Amino acid sequence: MATASVGFKSREEHRKKQELEEARKAGLAPAEIDEEGKEINPHIPQYMSSAPWYLNAEKPSLKHQRKWKSDPNYTKSWYDRGVRTFKADKYRKGACENCGAMTHITKLCIERPRKIGAKWTNKHISPDEKIESFKLDYDGKRDRWNGYDMNQYARVIERYEARDEARRKFLKEQQLKKLEEKSKKLRVDEDCSDDEEEEEDALKLDEAKVDESKQMDFAKVEKRVRTTGGGSTGTVRNLRIREDTAKYLLNLDVNSAYYDPKTRSMREDPLPNADPNEKFYAGDNQYRMTGQALDFKKLNVHAWESFEKGQAEINMQAAPSQAELLFKNYKAAKEKLKKQMKESILEKYGNAASEEEIPRELLLGQSEREVEYDRCGRIIKGMVLLYGLLIIHSCCSFNLSAYSILLGIIGT
Repeated sequence: MATASVGFKSREEHRKKQELEEARKAGLAPAEIDEEGKEINPHIPQYMSSAPWYLNAEKPSLKHQRKWKSDPNYTKSWYDRGVRTFKADKYRKGACENCGAMTHITKLCIERPRKIGAKWTNKHISPDEKIESFKLDYDGKRDRWNGYDMNQYARVIERYEARDEARRKFLKEQQLKKLEEKSKKLRVDEDCSDDEEEEEDALKLDEAKVDESKQMDFAKVEKRVRTTGGGSTGTVRNLRIREDTAKYLLNLDVNSAYYDPKTRSMREDPLPNADPNEKFYAGDNQYRMTGQALDFKKLNVHAWESFEKGQAEINMQAAPSQAELLFKNYKAAKEKLKKQMKESILEKYGNAASEEEIPRELLLGQSEREVEYDRCGRIIKGMVLLYGLLIIHSCCSFNLSAYSILLGIIGT
């Protein structure tokens, strides 16, 4: 409550004052009136409503909170630009030696220096400037638009309107020229339908350019796409074509794959029994096991394993570029080590796949016929087949008759 600075109060007076303030706050008592007859808000705190002691306030008031020191001499006016006052006919003593004006000296003259000043020629005496002095307040000194004439901007508008008018006129002339050329071509040749279509498209494009509503539509505001993360720009995650069926409508069964509306994700396949060649969507987990997702997974696994082995400098969250580079170096070293191991094994044991083919006599010499030997190593049974095969393979060319003879011998 705004009160005057008073002296000592008794306990009873202080209690009555508090009761009155509570009644005013509750609306049971009328609000306090200040010097100007205005009501004082009872909810204003005391440190704001109580006036300082040096003001000697006799009545309650909030005048000390307002700008009570107001100087009537402050103004918001500005200098009259380019205004001239008196123009003399001859040079006056104390005037500018260059232009002849009394309002400034020669050193401060802003006119072009004359070859012979007005002091000596007594011709073309410049008129005196209008000297003004203002006492600006705090806001007036810092007002950057003080003295600005809004009518000056009309020149800028006129210049842009003239440019737009010339542009429209030029486009109209170009359109008329193209129409004339089109009519001439139609008279000369009526079979060139392709050319006519191209000309029509060009005319439509020019008409769109000439359209004033499209040229002058500067106030058009296009709303940007909002992302699921809360931003105002960017692309929406899991954006689909409007003609495609939404993923949550592929299978309306309650027990089918779960769809999370907040993240717009469906991890499981909504149609697991459908033909994979006819499905365009098989769940979000499908993307996690294909493409670059697998490489990223391997990179994370390599970082975890390296950290467990004591390489603390590999961290996917703190230094992803460094972790990726170290993973590439690891894969290159691993491939190099595998190659060296393969070369050492081939050098030691040889490569059966890359060597020359086995001779035909060895391939054809294999048989399932049983050959028995005695203790001395002599052949007891199966000698006839062995000698027959040796005879056939000793020939330069395979003889079908010899082979039939051999089969007859074996049969006996």
